[in-house]
Amino acid sequence: HGAGTCYQQVKRVLHAAVPDRLHGRERETGVIRQFLREHVGGRRPGSLYISGAPGTGKTACLSRVLLDCKDELAGSKTIVLNCMALSSPQGVFPAVGQQLGLPAATGREGVRRLEKQLTARGPMVLLVLDELDQLESKGQDVLYTLFEWPRLPSSRLVLVGLANALDLTDRSLARLGARPAGGPRLLHFPPYTREQLTAILQGVLGQVAGDTVLDAAALQFCARKVSAVSGDARKALDVCRRAVEVVELEVRSQTLLKPLPGGEW
Repeated sequence: HGAGTCYQQVKRVLHAAVPDRLHGRERETGVIRQFLREHVGGRRPGSLYISGAPGTGKTACLSRVLLDCKDELAGSKTIVLNCMALSSPQGVFPAVGQQLGLPAATGREGVRRLEKQLTARGPMVLLVLDELDQLESKGQDVLYTLFEWPRLPSSRLVLVGLANALDLTDRSLARLGARPAGGPRLLHFPPYTREQLTAILQGVLGQVAGDTVLDAAALQFCARKVSAVSGDARKALDVCRRAVEVVELEVRSQTLLKPLPGGEW
């Protein structure tokens, strides 16, 4: 039984939501925190575009900062949307409107009302759009509109977009960058290195008391393989989780097959 719970614990921490500490992401965490302080705290509208391959810690990092800065952000309205959940790029407007308590309106009318709301007096609005790549549309009007809003006179919007694509800004927001005020602030998350992945895995598995289920060599091997391919921390955690399941099955089958003491098979 003891062994069983130990494996459950390991699998649970490998699934953990927001880690207390993000290894190898101190710089990125600092940039995000500073941006929020300057813009939300300092009541200066603006936009931040966070890019990086899947599993490089973008969402985890931002979630960590939002948790850490809860008190500082208390005076403003924070809206977090995952764009994967929208049925179309245009769906982002009614979704934001609903979060701001606006009566339902679609199409141009809905966008106009939102714009009016975000330039009226009131607390700062922090809008976080995860999986921003989902909002790419013909003519890029959706992304263009969103990134224009923080630049409107008397805007109270701070926009943070997260996307896997590095070139989203080149493709969609080139028009914005060409403007005198410049485009959004860019922050790129590079893939994790082998050392960082090893530290992440050790940190995560260190939360489990008792025997180490996966030895150091296994962690190194896993980190090396994953960093060579993608530097995706989620893949590394998945590989470890699968390894734990294999070990678990082996242990279980051994206990089932032990011959009875003194007895025959």
